[in-house]
Amino acid sequence: MEFSAQQIAGLLQGQIEGDSTVKISKLSKIEEGEPGSISFLANPKYTQYLYTTKASLVIVNKDLVLTAPINTTLIRVDSAETAFSKLLEMYNQVKLNKTGISKHAYISETATTGTDIYAGEFAVVSDNAKIGNNVKIYPQVFIGENVVIGDNTTLFAGVKIYSETVIGKDCIIHSGSVIGSDGFRFNPQNDNQKIPQIGNVIIEDNVEIGANCAIDRATLGSTILRKGVKFDNLVHIAHNVEIGENTYIAAHGVVAGSSKIGKNCMFSGQVGIVGHLEIADQTIITAQSGISKSITKKGEVYMGSPAFDAAKYRKAYIHFRNLDSIVKRIDQIEKQNKIAENS
Repeated sequence: MEFSAQQIAGLLQGQIEGDSTVKISKLSKIEEGEPGSISFLANPKYTQYLYTTKASLVIVNKDLVLTAPINTTLIRVDSAETAFSKLLEMYNQVKLNKTGISKHAYISETATTGTDIYAGEFAVVSDNAKIGNNVKIYPQVFIGENVVIGDNTTLFAGVKIYSETVIGKDCIIHSGSVIGSDGFRFNPQNDNQKIPQIGNVIIEDNVEIGANCAIDRATLGSTILRKGVKFDNLVHIAHNVEIGENTYIAAHGVVAGSSKIGKNCMFSGQVGIVGHLEIADQTIITAQSGISKSITKKGEVYMGSPAFDAAKYRKAYIHFRNLDSIVKRIDQIEKQNKIAENS
């Protein structure tokens, strides 16, 4: 798809400086610009590349002052970073705006589908599933029986949605993620017999789940991701967990069974939460922390394993780093005391 500088300037409400007819068909970094591409300059650190870039069009701030000749057309806007983000969003919408149902897709006769859906090759929509309007079902997606999926939701290639799952509007689930698999529950008093998992997963509106995540169904009731939740890749949520609104969990995050996570929390990579805990709203947990007790006061920062208040952890860590010298000092004091006692 090709656009002129004039068309792009109109979309961004910017001012053209140079050739308004130049054609653009791709995006690029300013330092790696190629003819026919568009880039942007927001960070002063990269200003030098403006004078050498081969990009045909560059978005810059209105107040940028040129100090040498350039070989590219400029679009001046209030904020180059905001304008380029808007352009990326528009580009992504065009790129992902797929429609039509492949002849190799299977949609059950008892399933209900909305308008303008896309179903790629070897996608499966099982009995009694309900698919909303403008839903994108990429190749090799499996949607189980009685699943409900809201309008404008996208399931990328290879996503597996087990039966009874409910997914809201405007959600994105990336490739390889599995929603509704069995919770990890066995009875050690009965030869480790598997405990049936007959609940489901509920995902509310505007949730994004990264690639290769696993969200287990509840034993009874529901595992719930509230609206606005965002997961990085490789996140595991166990049975009967509830994640509060607008909470972010980075890669390798694990929440064990029946724990309740509050609203607006932020967990860095490799955070682990023990089962049956409650984590207060606005809690921040730093990378590789292990949470073994409930956090009841909202807005606090935790780190370490087992984790505790971050400020106390940093002070304790200073002493830990000096532990060897502290032990030597104690040994020396004890030797001096023994000498004094024997004299």
